[in-house]
Amino acid sequence: MAASRLCGLSAHVCLDAGDYESAGSHARTAWSCAEAAGHHEMQAWVRSVESLIAFWNGNPQRAALLAQHGQCYSASGSVGVRLASLEARALAVAGDAQGAVAALVTAEQARDAMQSPDVMPGVFSFPTAKQLTYAGTTHLAIGGTSHVQRAIDCAETAVDLYRVTAADDRSTFDLLVAKLDLARAHMLAGETDAAEVLLGVVLDSGPGQLSASILNRLGALAGELGAPQYRGSPQIAHLRERIVNAAMPAAVSAADSSEPLT
Repeated sequence: MAASRLCGLSAHVCLDAGDYESAGSHARTAWSCAEAAGHHEMQAWVRSVESLIAFWNGNPQRAALLAQHGQCYSASGSVGVRLASLEARALAVAGDAQGAVAALVTAEQARDAMQSPDVMPGVFSFPTAKQLTYAGTTHLAIGGTSHVQRAIDCAETAVDLYRVTAADDRSTFDLLVAKLDLARAHMLAGETDAAEVLLGVVLDSGPGQLSASILNRLGALAGELGAPQYRGSPQIAHLRERIVNAAMPAAVSAADSSEPLT
């Protein structure tokens, strides 16, 4: 179990650095160790990491399958919530809106059915704030007025929960993700000023706070802001320029720092 957890942590470090090949290697070792230990909950957690790796490596269909497989092993704690939330987000990005909504319901049911609190903290747990962040991202991926509004509600609640969380238990990355999703939702709702304020918080946080997944989100948002409906707006052009200027140096820095992690 100790070896499985250590390899799992190594996988997460590589994932945050954008080194997906090394992350997958560590995750496979973590799975082998969890399997040898006969610990189903750890096997479920490793599947969640593998799902994350597949998702950010551009394969949402595989990410959904890995999350579904992991749910066969989860019995207690929040890992079942995590897996269902991962499944929902992946299915939404893959274009399966109905399946994504069903997975969100499964995540809520898994939270209600939790038999015991998480023993391991940090990345081994999945707090309600993070569940709401994933739900917001899922609704954004589904799209449409009602889902965008639900994304705003989820992200706002997640940010509020992170604000009252003890500093030692607060994830800076997760808080920035929630704010970034909230900014994108306001942008889609036509609330440009609100989006600009939230994006400013993310962009001013500094390169060291921008994980690979956040950089991916910023890159996608910059692409969206280049769409025809935004052309001719000085405010949007300035905002897009800020995103590019902040994200590109950070992306280069992350790529350089990931090399020793292989």
